[in-house]
Amino acid sequence: MHAFARRTAVSPVFRLLSAVALTLACLQANAVIVRGTVTDPLGATVPGARVTLLQGKSNAGTAIAGPDGSFEIRSTASGRFTLLTSAATFAPNFGQNFYGGRTDLVTRNVTLEIASVVTQVTVTATGIPTPLQQASSAITLIPFSALQERVGVMDDLRQSPGVNAVQQGQYGGVGSIFVRGGNSDANKVMIDGVTSEDVGGRFDFGTVSSTALDGFELYRGPNSVLYGSDAVASVVNFTTPRGASLRPVLNYSGDAGNFHTYRNEVTLGGTRNRLDYYGAFSRFDSSNALPMDRYHSATSAANLGYNITGNTSLRFTIRNAVSASGVPNAHDFFGISAAAKQADQNLYSGATLENRHNKWHNLVRYGIARKREQFTQFYPVGEKIPVFGFDEYFGSTVTIRGANGYSATGRGAINYGGTYPQGNDQSSLRDELYFQSDYTFSPHIIALFGFRYEDERGSYNNPAFFQFEKIKRTNYQYTLQFQGDFFNRVFYSVGGAIERNDLYGTAGTPRFGLAWVPVRPGNQLFHGTKLRANAATGVQEPSLLSEFNSLYKQLSDAGRPDLIASYNVQPLRALRSRTFDVGVDQNILNQKLILKAGYFHNQFSHQLDFVDSGTLLHVFGIDTSTAFIYGALLNTLAYRAQGFEGELQYAPTSRILVRGGYTYLASLVEQSFSTDAIANGTAAQNPNLPGIPIGASSPLVGQRPFRRPPQTGFFSALYEGRKWSATLKGAFSSRADDSTFLSYSDINGDNTLLLPNRNLDFGYAKLDAYGTYAATHHVTVFAELGNLLSQQHIGPIGYPGLPFTFRTGLKVRVGGD
Repeated sequence: MHAFARRTAVSPVFRLLSAVALTLACLQANAVIVRGTVTDPLGATVPGARVTLLQGKSNAGTAIAGPDGSFEIRSTASGRFTLLTSAATFAPNFGQNFYGGRTDLVTRNVTLEIASVVTQVTVTATGIPTPLQQASSAITLIPFSALQERVGVMDDLRQSPGVNAVQQGQYGGVGSIFVRGGNSDANKVMIDGVTSEDVGGRFDFGTVSSTALDGFELYRGPNSVLYGSDAVASVVNFTTPRGASLRPVLNYSGDAGNFHTYRNEVTLGGTRNRLDYYGAFSRFDSSNALPMDRYHSATSAANLGYNITGNTSLRFTIRNAVSASGVPNAHDFFGISAAAKQADQNLYSGATLENRHNKWHNLVRYGIARKREQFTQFYPVGEKIPVFGFDEYFGSTVTIRGANGYSATGRGAINYGGTYPQGNDQSSLRDELYFQSDYTFSPHIIALFGFRYEDERGSYNNPAFFQFEKIKRTNYQYTLQFQGDFFNRVFYSVGGAIERNDLYGTAGTPRFGLAWVPVRPGNQLFHGTKLRANAATGVQEPSLLSEFNSLYKQLSDAGRPDLIASYNVQPLRALRSRTFDVGVDQNILNQKLILKAGYFHNQFSHQLDFVDSGTLLHVFGIDTSTAFIYGALLNTLAYRAQGFEGELQYAPTSRILVRGGYTYLASLVEQSFSTDAIANGTAAQNPNLPGIPIGASSPLVGQRPFRRPPQTGFFSALYEGRKWSATLKGAFSSRADDSTFLSYSDINGDNTLLLPNRNLDFGYAKLDAYGTYAATHHVTVFAELGNLLSQQHIGPIGYPGLPFTFRTGLKVRVGGD
């Protein structure tokens, strides 16, 4: 009886303990767990850092980092969170929001910045988010704030060392960048991770709107290891913003200015549970300052993310840009505008599935690029005059003056006979599948494997010349890369890729980068020194139009296999680059004055060279008259480019930031068939300038490549107050070699309108000013003053730039946190 009574008395206690244990187990099973490590910019752990898990304005949990910098926070809440991290001698870090469910284990590492400047992270350099202080590469980050009230990106592309941004004309004119002496089509362009340049590298920056851009990264140097073909001189990586606020936020921006310019933009973004969303639309119109040069563009974009779990996400991005621009041609050469239009329709989209599991990260992305353009000449302009039995239309009598002091007076042929309207259209289509898997073996070594598959198609139709071309290329790439550090002082990145291209075959592209920090960053004088070095190669596939105009393709289409066999004519090969660069990043004054300087040496080989029919006959012995070939492209151009680039950043207070940069470029053509054309007497020569060699279509040996000025620079000064902000930006360029490209174009069918190449393009200094005033928490007024000095020769010779412009408008914000 007593034993039975004791058992009966204990049972309620046992049941209570069991219930408590079960409740704790359930709470633990339904708790989001956030783990990570707090480090400084060099990867050293920060023990004792305070990490707070925020949900909106509520504290969902707090942890103190242990001796190894690790932390763990458990919370019964679920939804959107943000980590706020602080530690003595470091600036607070407010991270990007993320989703966490009640059964999720989420890994979030935190990097605290010693300097007063916001932590900067690059993804373009290594394919893995890496603090800029650990990168061995030369990188420029243009933030979201720099693009807020802008129309496009051309002026901000100039705010980087080593970059010469050139626009042919005014709003909507073709915009190109020449990075460290590379060609304008030697740049890999990514939009949300999707390859976005044309097949062969061509990309028009002049029609890119600032709408829906969360800033961009500009990587200077080849990086075909990670990005494959076309990453020969640089990589430009654009990203779309993500929704971040817990409540929807709607932004409207409207402005107007001179030259009948007006712009409207609307964006909507936010988060809801597992979903984050962002959408944008804008329309821009301008008449420009030249007749028949009206431009308009419409841009729409969306970024949708969904967290399947706290560590697995699905993201869809899309960007559609439609534009149309007048094409007045080189107005200064003719005195009148051509009656032409170019229309572009560009769509980029990607779907990305991403998972993080402890030390393993996997990503698979399917992307598409659909690019189409149509050029139409509506009717001929000018006076019709027969030349050699053919009708040609000539502009007004003008005097063409080069920056080198040479000039020519005459009338240039702006249109030719035929049936109007006439024109051409081309398309560049790409489907891409990319897989990346990276594993962190330890904090000091990470391995990355990547695979890329591309299905490229293209077409070019020019009925006036009976050209109807189509091509298809299937390409593969395999990448293996290792990165890490030794003792949080020496950082390395080494890798290689093998690419199999449908046109040029197999190519290998190694890359090696090393950074050493002999003096760790700090707030003391000269505390913070990083030495860096890189060696890499790049590979580029020829464009569609280049392939169509290659000697091999033209002989094949002409049915002349005998000439192909006799002279061993080969299809176009890959264009190659090889580079080596070294640099130093030095903190000078309390992390407020920072100097970056470097030297680079680039070798560009197997570049495309135009070879005229006379040179084909006299040098190669190929008589192409029966095949009706007037010239062709070969991989025969080679040049080198070396130089110095420096950048200085000064932040005397938290409200003022001053930046400036300078680049000296020494480029030299080493091989070109234009020189052979002069030697054999088939090159175009100006009869009024006897004895002066002129490269009409491509540069001569011993001269500089076209549109690579030896000196470029930039500066910006920013003041940001509580309500006011003001920015003054400038860019300058010295004179550059170029051509008028007016061979056999004067009224007698001669070359009197050709001018010597050396220093033909004018130098310029372009100044722009921007200002904002926050009238209320929801309304901001802004203004932009462009080209304060009203410089005409900002682009290449013949293409006048916009004079002084102004825009003013307001931005309205509704909703948000």
